[in-house]
Amino acid sequence: MSGRSSPQDTAERALQAAGDDECIVIADEQSSANLRWAGNTLTTNGMSRSRRLTVIATSRSADGIRVGAVSRAAVRDDQVASVVAEAQQAAAQSLPAPDARPLLRPADLRAAATHAAQAARGAGSGPGQPPAAGAGPGSGRLVTDGWDAPPGATDIGVFGRFAGELGAVFAVAAAGGRRLYGFAEHTVTSSFLATSTGLRLRHDQPTGTVELNAKSADLSESAWTGAATRDFAEVDVAALEADLAQRLGWAARRVELPAGRYETLLPPSAVADLMTYLYWSAGARDALDGRTVFSRPGGATRIGEQLASLPVTLRSDPWEPGLECVPFAAAHASSRRSSVFDDGLPLHRTEWISSGTLAALTQTRHSAQLTGLPVTPMIDNLIMEAPGHGGSLPELVRRTGRALLLTSLYYIREVDPQTLLLTGLTRDGVYLVENGEVVGAVNNFRFNESPVALLGRLAEAGSTQATLPREFGEAFPRAAMPPLRVEGFNMSSVSQAT
Repeated sequence: MSGRSSPQDTAERALQAAGDDECIVIADEQSSANLRWAGNTLTTNGMSRSRRLTVIATSRSADGIRVGAVSRAAVRDDQVASVVAEAQQAAAQSLPAPDARPLLRPADLRAAATHAAQAARGAGSGPGQPPAAGAGPGSGRLVTDGWDAPPGATDIGVFGRFAGELGAVFAVAAAGGRRLYGFAEHTVTSSFLATSTGLRLRHDQPTGTVELNAKSADLSESAWTGAATRDFAEVDVAALEADLAQRLGWAARRVELPAGRYETLLPPSAVADLMTYLYWSAGARDALDGRTVFSRPGGATRIGEQLASLPVTLRSDPWEPGLECVPFAAAHASSRRSSVFDDGLPLHRTEWISSGTLAALTQTRHSAQLTGLPVTPMIDNLIMEAPGHGGSLPELVRRTGRALLLTSLYYIREVDPQTLLLTGLTRDGVYLVENGEVVGAVNNFRFNESPVALLGRLAEAGSTQATLPREFGEAFPRAAMPPLRVEGFNMSSVSQAT
């Protein structure tokens, strides 16, 4: 990359250009590889690299602290100072930031690490515990292991085994009169966070996704499945194709059903889309202001209220095996759900819903002061569990008298934030279950449902498994959910979508 230093050196240049002003710099470098296929044939593959520099400058004045954030791609060494100057100008021209707090210092993180280590010893040590950050060169600095190492990278070789298995299922699909379409992508994003207060934090995030669509020979029927992975080592392409073949077989019989409320089986992917939207809507500040379904009349939140009819737990954990994600806050700009002043804050396992009860909302240090509740920042994964319940989706089908079985949801949009009412469409297969068997495919529907209200109508939950949200998988691919059986899912109208 001509004219560009390493991301770490670029971050140091930016801090030097900021002078005595307090400043946060985030340098992200991404490496990506992809495969695409159509009609049982690989069509394209490619690789790319990108880099983005974010400078968050602060300006102190008599009436408070102002902040300006500027993000630019492909910044050369001779452009770093101008990006910093642009951020400083934005800060000078902004209003005082209501979420302003002192930038975190190494002592703050060392104290947090000590507290986490003590908690881990009390609970028993084991996998999933954060690595300790050590003092780096120079006085008053904290540098995570690997700060100086080159950014992570991927290449087309990550698809070696996967591509071979994909070729084999192309032959199987063709023999069965099916056509396969889809794509696979693998990215590695290395993020370097540096602050004028001495933090040097680094995280490498591998992310892989597969989306596979099967169509009948006349293209009249379609079925979709997807998977999320860190490295493609565990993706079972043959199993994915076999699942699609089964669903196209179910579509041999068609059943037309009217709109209405139906007992419904939701696969993990559809559960992930609904719970992801719930999670994104669970900001403490909005709840305190009376804006959301998590607001309590009189200016409080609903924390402590029972939401679910089953003892489900909805949680996030940056150290969750297979779903590991960045273990520190790294906001590129402030919002009602996150604050740049919290950048570098260690993240820990957080239960948002505990045994069916609302236990926490996403909090910054600013909103936590307003609510009087613990600081619980957003974390980039989501897991739902139902202790005492289990079984795969096929096992739930066998235990069901009569219900609809969904494949996936899409075009999900919010209708009413006060109830978190969502609308959207079913897609790529809705099926009728009778007496424990799938008896045919039915028409698609538009749905109107609140994931919060839905929690109150849970009839059964299966075993938690890693899944890819269909609608939100590109933005939020790290999820693990159980299949659910829900009473009275509102299919508000018949849809002609396929």
